[in-house]
Amino acid sequence: MSSRTTVKPHEIVERALELSTADGCVVIADEHSSANLRWAGNALTTNGVTRGRTLTVVATVDGAQGTASGVVSRSAVTAGDLEPLVRAAEAAARGAGPAEDAQPLVAGVPVAADFTDAPAETSSAVFTDFAPALGEAFARARAGGRELYGFAHHEMTSSYLGTSTGLRLRHDQPTGTLELNAKSPDRSRSAWAGRSTRDFKDVDPGALDEELAVRLGWAERRIDLPAGRYETLLPPTAVADLLIYQLWSSNARDATEGRTVFSKPGGGTRLGERLARLPLTLRSDPNEPGLESAPFQLAHSSGDDASVFDNGLPLAPTDWMRDGKLERLITTRHSAGLTRLPVTPSIGNLILEGGGERSLEEMVAATERGLLLTCLWYIREVDPATLLLTGLTRDGVYLVENGEVVGEVNNFRFNESPVDLLSRATEAGRTEKTLPREWSDWFTRAAMPALRVPDFNMSSVSQGV
Repeated sequence: MSSRTTVKPHEIVERALELSTADGCVVIADEHSSANLRWAGNALTTNGVTRGRTLTVVATVDGAQGTASGVVSRSAVTAGDLEPLVRAAEAAARGAGPAEDAQPLVAGVPVAADFTDAPAETSSAVFTDFAPALGEAFARARAGGRELYGFAHHEMTSSYLGTSTGLRLRHDQPTGTLELNAKSPDRSRSAWAGRSTRDFKDVDPGALDEELAVRLGWAERRIDLPAGRYETLLPPTAVADLLIYQLWSSNARDATEGRTVFSKPGGGTRLGERLARLPLTLRSDPNEPGLESAPFQLAHSSGDDASVFDNGLPLAPTDWMRDGKLERLITTRHSAGLTRLPVTPSIGNLILEGGGERSLEEMVAATERGLLLTCLWYIREVDPATLLLTGLTRDGVYLVENGEVVGEVNNFRFNESPVDLLSRATEAGRTEKTLPREWSDWFTRAAMPALRVPDFNMSSVSQGV
């Protein structure tokens, strides 16, 4: 047992637990594999496959003042690295003060039937059908005077969780992303499309190229507009980026302590208040078809919205907002006790639904005059008390008049709060899976509708593309 290839991940977990001399121990072995394709100017440029392992050990030490924790993570761990890693976690725990989020380690969860199975792995075979279709898209783009750039990435992570309280859990998480840019030969026009996928069987590069060809055609006419408030159609990717940031900002403790947009003036939280004028529901569900995520807590560190003591805690479907009303805020077991709210941990997907059945194209056709966005980027927080965000439009802002796109306009910097946007949105379209462009390195599993906002704040003109 001297290398990764001869030590199975569940054996690494068991051996680390055996080596522990702490009062409590949590071990997470993450087995990673990834495959990718990159292309530029209608031709593949690189492809590759990688594999690796990360081991996280959490040691807990009981003391007169409370329980302390120490966390150490290392990559490429072999059997010989185990004891130094476990001892490092124990030393970190003994050198730390009592952990504020200390709770009894989770117990009583049934052992996963596949805990001892080999990790799931991806390979270049995931692109077996996708790659030829991409080649056909290159040929059509070349014939149409377009250049395609982009990448496809697929990752499989098998996580093995073991604890001194007897938990033995396992989760396989596939994550795929496709980003495609089409540019005119002189680079003066650019359009983007992206997709999130579990296996690349539900993405069609040819259809995306056709969509981008239409957008490049729209951009042949250029219209300059000043900053101001415009009726704006936000596509699902932009809605996802805004609402993911809202979710990340919705931990109950900060709200209870008066530090966020979800704090009630004078004390308490805004739970039960109406946030959206439309009957929209914002929810997460680890078993959501096509957006499946870990059904139990996997916490490699403690923070505002996660606790290493909660590792293995079962996750359940959660409505963050139901029919427009704020229903839940993120809690750990510790912060739930502080705030006297239900235990509602964060979950790895996000769905907004409750709108109509119109597609984005049908919403455009029903627009007298407004802007159609492609996506947002460089999103940053300005004011946590209102969750005011700023950012830029990118890869195409289009003017719609009398139900038709009449040209491309300049990019803008925007200043908006997603919470405020929900209160002003007058229409939500059909919910569909989408790739959040800004947060795709951290959060890819989302389903959103397009939103119509009557007065989206384009605060200044931007030279961004």
